[in-house]
Amino acid sequence: MKIGMFSDSYKPYVSGVVKSLELFTRDLRLAGHEPVIIAPDYPGVAREPGIIRYPSIPAVTNHDYRLAIPLSRRVAKEIRACQFDIIHVHSPFLLSRTGARWAKKLGVPLVFTFHTLYTEYVHYFPVFPKLVRRITRRYLRRFCNRCDLIISPSEGVKKMIKSYGVSTPITVIATGVEPLAEPRQPAGKKLSGGGDGFGSRGDGASRGGKDASTEKILLFVGRLGKEKNIPFLLQAMRHLLDDGLSIRLVIIAGGPEEENLRKMTVELGVDAAVTFAGRKPFAEVVQAYRGADLFVFGSMTETQGLVILEAMSTGLPVVAVRATGVEDVVDDGRNGYLTSADTVEFARAVKKVLSDEKLYQTMSENALHTASEYSSEKQAQKLVRAYEQILTDKGAQAKRGARDERD
Repeated sequence: MKIGMFSDSYKPYVSGVVKSLELFTRDLRLAGHEPVIIAPDYPGVAREPGIIRYPSIPAVTNHDYRLAIPLSRRVAKEIRACQFDIIHVHSPFLLSRTGARWAKKLGVPLVFTFHTLYTEYVHYFPVFPKLVRRITRRYLRRFCNRCDLIISPSEGVKKMIKSYGVSTPITVIATGVEPLAEPRQPAGKKLSGGGDGFGSRGDGASRGGKDASTEKILLFVGRLGKEKNIPFLLQAMRHLLDDGLSIRLVIIAGGPEEENLRKMTVELGVDAAVTFAGRKPFAEVVQAYRGADLFVFGSMTETQGLVILEAMSTGLPVVAVRATGVEDVVDDGRNGYLTSADTVEFARAVKKVLSDEKLYQTMSENALHTASEYSSEKQAQKLVRAYEQILTDKGAQAKRGARDERD
């Protein structure tokens, strides 16, 4: 199959959507299919096979993010030449609307993956947030009902989409993860790395790398945006330090909130126990997972929480705030804990996991098992079956007719 993957974000931008695209396109190619990514260009990024890029401009609210200008005749010619069997869009905006128009023009099925809880991002609109939320829901309903198939990363998100009044069929296919595990022992690992504060304690490649220090490492991987709720983690750190724990929070992320968050660590008096490691190549992120004692997650705007699965695939237990998407992955009391949005309760859960080695080991083993159920290969196979079904439902005759028109 030839699949046109339209996305408003792609490398070098860092996000869960980008990671999802990377994994699915890789596994689709390994299975003999031909996915092509259509995304905004970035300054200094060279052309690559399998990627078509539209001219773009930086977003006003986030200069790391690019907004495509889908008016290029050159790009339109490239897209037409691909003769796609399916158009798969990864947001309901900008380039994905362009993708929807191409699906109609070519007479091929339109698939949409609902990667983001868009209604939870209204904090980026400083006025009339309730009105913006209502308008967003209405827009999402209309866009979803234009599609032939909706892919939801979790059951919780599927229920939410249905609540908007969407009548298009919805199937649940999570973004998968690769096996990242190495032999492990209960807590006490240390991160390894350079002198920038990103883990300079011990050998750290596995749980066996204990040193004289008893400092435990909490890890967050993601983005420094308002929606990730990092202040919640910093406040929980204050409680943990007040309880006398020898503990460090390592944050592997970059983003627009970094300056505000650094100031907050000083205000809370936790700056000596928090490391802002910045963005890291994935190989270093994997070492960080292997070098941490616990993964912590405060976001309540996730459709899945891919980084949670990545952490679990190295055997890391997780303490997270109970929320849509996260609940599908974190089994409370089994591979980690889910808490309310209360920093005292969250800190208590962290302390409980780290203070009980038997519980920790059980949760670590269960985390590995959970991650194995979400292998990227399995999820790609589910996606192929969904494509095949929608092509059957759409009808081979309509597809042949559209291809004849193009020729």
